[in-house]
Amino acid sequence: MQDQEGDVVNVEKETLMPAQASKDDEWTQIRDDDIMQQHSAIQAEEALKIPFVGDKEPLSSLHAEYQSGSPILLQKIKVLGEQCAAIRRTRGDGNCFFRSFMFAYLEHILNSQDQAEVQRVKSNIEECKKTLLSLGYAEFTFEDFFALFIEQLESVLQGSEDSISNDELLQRSRDPSVSDYVVMFLRFVTSGEIRKRSEFFEPFILGLTNASVEQFCKSSVEPMGEESDHVHITALSDALGVPVRVVYLDRSSCENSSINLNHHDFVPGSGNVGNNGDSESINPFITLLYRPGHYDILYPE
Repeated sequence: MQDQEGDVVNVEKETLMPAQASKDDEWTQIRDDDIMQQHSAIQAEEALKIPFVGDKEPLSSLHAEYQSGSPILLQKIKVLGEQCAAIRRTRGDGNCFFRSFMFAYLEHILNSQDQAEVQRVKSNIEECKKTLLSLGYAEFTFEDFFALFIEQLESVLQGSEDSISNDELLQRSRDPSVSDYVVMFLRFVTSGEIRKRSEFFEPFILGLTNASVEQFCKSSVEPMGEESDHVHITALSDALGVPVRVVYLDRSSCENSSINLNHHDFVPGSGNVGNNGDSESINPFITLLYRPGHYDILYPE
């Protein structure tokens, strides 16, 4: 009986084990990259619910977002609230830096009506065109993007029948036929500057990836949806001559138990990729808030 019972038990094991093994095989087939793709798809779906460029919000909304989060972040947000009055969020679709740059710069021109600045940046844009042509780009691949940005730049100057208001600027920034074209303009400008100064940018690119400068531009700069870092910001700031300040909000600890917000100033012609500039001597047109993987627009007091 014991042997027979043992045989029965063995049969049961033989009939159950293949079924269990089949289930295990199914689980092992769910690879990490599949999970990451699913996670990315969920994030992309959530991002679509947010406009390309949002309404201006009081900085208290940022505090509410982290109410149950890290105490360090809450303390840093409190410090940020002493320096900035408001935040404007952008969609987290990989283009958030370029959309933030686009809106903040055009808004600066609309509010300042600085015609000399418009003429200066238009001259730089002409140089960017020459750079792309010298690098072998066919003009038809980028001319529409350049033309549309010039149109937006001229429209924020008041005094003509084509002039637009702040509300109209916001609506245009939410229109894919305008917003995506301006993002592509900025991506071409950035790529051209990196390629033109490949020897300068190459060490920083190698620190991020094993790609060559050309590969980096093709895969990480020119395509829509590719995220930006200090290399992109430096190149765009230098190419257009527009200073940018990036304030970092992260969980990094603070020295001497004091709460400080780190920032980098990207100053055209400084020769540095990211620069801890003196706040007193730099007056950036654009101030952005960086949280890991995302940029929003800040409005300093």
